[in-house]
Amino acid sequence: MSRLLSDRAGNTDQVVVLPSALEDPRNSPPGLYRVGLLTACISISAFFIALVIAYYWRKMTPPFWEPVPIPKTLWLSTVLIVISSATFETARRLFRRGHWRVASHFLLATASLGMAFLASQLTAWRSLVMHGAFLARNPHSSFFYMFTGLHAAHLIGGLVVLFVVVLGKSKRRELVDVATIYWHFLGVLWIALYWVLMSA
Repeated sequence: MSRLLSDRAGNTDQVVVLPSALEDPRNSPPGLYRVGLLTACISISAFFIALVIAYYWRKMTPPFWEPVPIPKTLWLSTVLIVISSATFETARRLFRRGHWRVASHFLLATASLGMAFLASQLTAWRSLVMHGAFLARNPHSSFFYMFTGLHAAHLIGGLVVLFVVVLGKSKRRELVDVATIYWHFLGVLWIALYWVLMSA
């Protein structure tokens, strides 16, 4: 590893040698992924909090507010995302112990559960359409599609990160930790949205 002399070296009789933190510009500095995750989670939370506030504000205005039947498949969606969070956490702990091959199997299981979650959401939308509950039917149906659709979009982003972790050459523990925390965040977000929709 190359070394970088400290700027204090000229002011002391002993040479201070430090490892270069930016030796390879392709490697991101330690903590960069965590800062990005924190920023993303705060932004996503603020966005959905604003939507929930708008939802409850509109709910207090009775005209044209007609709750649509909540598809039972949302229960399945909730179970799937909770299980996927558990498999992701298991993969993270295995990876920390150096068992990458076993961890990769749990990551693939998480990806499969994530795709099953999306399929469950599509089934819920199909059920609503069959009952005539379209996006523009009334404000409640509009919020339902917005909540579930936007959450699904963020989960697709999580799946992309997951596949980057599995298929990418970089096996940094920080990236695995960040991907896992983001997935847990999506799980908590979905449970909160599900509770909001059920309280219609």
